[in-house]
Amino acid sequence: MNVTERTTKLSLIATAASLSMLLGVAHAENPMVGGAPMYADKNIVENAVNSKDHTTLVAAVKAAGLVETLSGAGPFTVFAPTNAAFEKLPEGTVENLLKPENKDQLTKVLTCHVVAADAMAKDIMKMVDDDKGAHPVRTVGGCTFTAKYEGDKVMIEDENGSVATVTTADVDQSNGVIHVIDTVLLPKM
Repeated sequence: MNVTERTTKLSLIATAASLSMLLGVAHAENPMVGGAPMYADKNIVENAVNSKDHTTLVAAVKAAGLVETLSGAGPFTVFAPTNAAFEKLPEGTVENLLKPENKDQLTKVLTCHVVAADAMAKDIMKMVDDDKGAHPVRTVGGCTFTAKYEGDKVMIEDENGSVATVTTADVDQSNGVIHVIDTVLLPKM
């Protein structure tokens, strides 16, 4: 092997190593949520329990008995309301939903935040564009919400006309993706 061939081979190896490192860095750059790192090799529940901004959601998922489901293979897209989103609900709503006798209603509310697909923000925006500005989103809970976007912000409108904005998009999970939202989405009342 001459010097030119050796230099070319070393250059290709260095380029491959650099690309490999860049891909590793890109993978490691999953957004932090609630002050906690979100790991793409962990499932939705394993990551959500570490977010200080999602303690209400995690408590609700546990009360509804959905931990095993959301730890499953998926894929799932979860629109995850923050604690502040739950605080916007009328006083006593969360406490009432968490009562054992309201488990079915709580399950309905939570599963209306879940879509049986792995949809990143760019995919949602493409669907909105393909549908000329508004895309119907059918949830696991049987709700049909409407996806829209302005600029780079995805928004989901529930069946009552309330709009949640995705504040942190594309939190990659081993069994899907989480999009953090600022408003709780509710089924038709």
